[in-house]
Amino acid sequence: MSTAVEQAIADLPVPGAWRWDVVVRPRRRTLGIEIAEDGRVLFAIPADADPQEIADAVRGRMPRLAAEVRRRQGLRAAEPVKDLIGGEGFAYLGRRYRLRLTPDDAGRHVRLRQGWLELPRSRSVAADAGPLVEWYSSRGERWLAARLPPLASLAGVPGPADIKVRDLGRRWGACSPEGAITVHWAVIQLPVALVDLVLVHELCHLKHPGHGTAFRRAVRLALPDADVRERQFAQEEPRLWRGAVSSPRHESADAGRTGRGRLSCFVDHLAEEVG
Repeated sequence: MSTAVEQAIADLPVPGAWRWDVVVRPRRRTLGIEIAEDGRVLFAIPADADPQEIADAVRGRMPRLAAEVRRRQGLRAAEPVKDLIGGEGFAYLGRRYRLRLTPDDAGRHVRLRQGWLELPRSRSVAADAGPLVEWYSSRGERWLAARLPPLASLAGVPGPADIKVRDLGRRWGACSPEGAITVHWAVIQLPVALVDLVLVHELCHLKHPGHGTAFRRAVRLALPDADVRERQFAQEEPRLWRGAVSSPRHESADAGRTGRGRLSCFVDHLAEEVG
């Protein structure tokens, strides 16, 4: 099946410089179009997908798809990089905090204190974003667990089985067939209204796996201003820090860079119902 779909897509005017793949996902009922950080395109298809229907769906979305590939490539080149020095700015739930280096006493850890984000000095010397990522993850997980119940009620779904905060690469949220939701730790930097958008998006996926009409209707029933929030999210997304830090010599360090090569399909809504 994937070979026939690959040939049908290859017969389209796909730009020659694109790198793309087709993968069969038996659990899918929809065509999923996913774009990697470097612009690679993945077409995820149902096991019984009709090659011509897939080709027609891709053809109709080609302009949006091309624009998104260019955008992803631009995002990679412009990914924010932080210096782990005193005074550097970090966001938490939409508010800005300056970094303050603290004495490296035993038991010292990252924390918010008196309007500062405090980081043990030895951690900054190593140019290691790990402690900050761990702080966003653990603090965000507690905050999200309290935030989810009222949003689940708005979305008309039971509370998720579990909520986790992890590095999801270029994906901002994910939900499992078992009903667990995972959110990228970088989302915790956003204003509360945009964090809610990510959560409602994933909650609605508990009922609607794809991004078709029923899914979009469910999101807008829960958040009538979803269109406004999505535009705001698109503006904020390029500014989100994903863990890239400068080395002590102020050279860009890949060690702190997260999500290289992962796949994304959040606000774009490029996945549509097939058939």
